[in-house]
Amino acid sequence: MSLKDRITDDMKTAMKAKEADRLSTIRMLLAAIKQREVDERIVLDDAAVVAIVDKLIKQRKDSIAAFSQAGRSDLVDKETAEVKVLEAYLPQRLSADEIGAGVRALVAELGATGPGDMGKVMAAAKARFGSQAEMALVSAAVKQALAK
Repeated sequence: MSLKDRITDDMKTAMKAKEADRLSTIRMLLAAIKQREVDERIVLDDAAVVAIVDKLIKQRKDSIAAFSQAGRSDLVDKETAEVKVLEAYLPQRLSADEIGAGVRALVAELGATGPGDMGKVMAAAKARFGSQAEMALVSAAVKQALAK
């Protein structure tokens, strides 16, 4: 079963259970998937769906930070609930220690020496880690590894 099929099944389950908040989040996700499919005239695979989920989570986290600064706890709660629903569709993520070890190995493998090699290391890290790691954590690990 593809990830998109699983999301559709979850939408049907949320409808039957009358879970309005969960249902609206899943519908928003399906709309984003459908929009990309229509725009690019393709059928998305699981990796592309995970990329969309990642993007939506990042947007929600940015909103949470803005709403927290503005003192809007009601909106923070709503966005946090959406993040929890969306995170269910992500694959198992690597821990910070695993990311750090992988980045250090990658830096040694590429022979990167300083901050000038950041782009080269990030490109290789994105290819190696893919959707298994949050790229913000990877970027921080690369900066730390290249600073030494």
